[in-house]
Amino acid sequence: MDLQSFEHLTERDWDTGASGHLRFAVVGVGGFARRAALPALAASDYCEPTVLVTGSPEATRSIADAYDVSAIVTYDEFADGEAAQSYDAVYVATPNAIHARDATTAAAFGKHVLVEKPLAASVAGADEIVETCDDAGVSLMTAYRMQAHPAVRSLRRFLADGGLGDPVHLHGDFTFPVLAGDRGPDHWRLDPDLAGGGALMDVGVYPLNTARYLLDREPTAVSATTSGEGPFAGIDERIAFQLSFGERTTAAFTASFSGYGTTSFSLVGERGRVEIESAFVPAAERRITVDTDEGRVTFDTPAVDEVREEFDYFAHAVLTGDEIEPDGRDGRSDVEIATATYEAADSGERIGL
Repeated sequence: MDLQSFEHLTERDWDTGASGHLRFAVVGVGGFARRAALPALAASDYCEPTVLVTGSPEATRSIADAYDVSAIVTYDEFADGEAAQSYDAVYVATPNAIHARDATTAAAFGKHVLVEKPLAASVAGADEIVETCDDAGVSLMTAYRMQAHPAVRSLRRFLADGGLGDPVHLHGDFTFPVLAGDRGPDHWRLDPDLAGGGALMDVGVYPLNTARYLLDREPTAVSATTSGEGPFAGIDERIAFQLSFGERTTAAFTASFSGYGTTSFSLVGERGRVEIESAFVPAAERRITVDTDEGRVTFDTPAVDEVREEFDYFAHAVLTGDEIEPDGRDGRSDVEIATATYEAADSGERIGL
């Protein structure tokens, strides 16, 4: 059992050192931006938040003060270029259907773009973002924080080195009780026009993108079933989808907006199995268990703020000119696969990709 890939579970394999900082405008100051993104930016090595873009400037004043943010602008002011001299890049955290508007606005001002997943609510929106950023010559990244987590990157190396033999099957789940806490039925995630879908678009993309990243290949076919009732009647409250990655590797994933909150991910290979506990929980301690005929090895990884890792990865790439792996085309692929998954669920047929 060659486990050398797991020797550095907290180290940044991409960090060669960079000079300077990337100044960020945070576009959309909702719950995730307040709870995760802004603290991550403030704690990062290569980033700093300098502008907030919001529809409620007065209500955002205390947040700006807490992070020493110099400017608050409305969406109209952002579109007009106000405070554009105060940031180098944007982090787009508005509802999915608005990503294209905000990302292309930033690109038009020559700003680099980090877009929260999914890249857009539709393939057309994703194409617009990718093409606009290409034309503007700015860097574009889809915010898949799992690709920046050192343990996940170690697992990818382990698999690429043949640690489990050829992959056979993957399992994953992300259940997020979206109406828990103070979130009501008017939440934007329950509006298909804003979200582009339901559980699949919000949390199902985590196991989907992680599978594509770990396998370093694209799925070739998908089938799916969905359900939704009550406040979820217009979207997929729950979805189960099955993917083929060529002829010999399959995956079965579930995502849900109701039920006990849980995340899991596992992969079975010809010579062993790996399981990640608390797979997609932000900044959680994770246990990775590797089983083969030679025995079982467990790695307890310390809590790593992968949102911070994600920001620093992006900023480091911009500052050094490095390639970005979860780029816009990577994000577009997930939107295309998600669109086909909904088509499969609606038709009851298996859809080729």
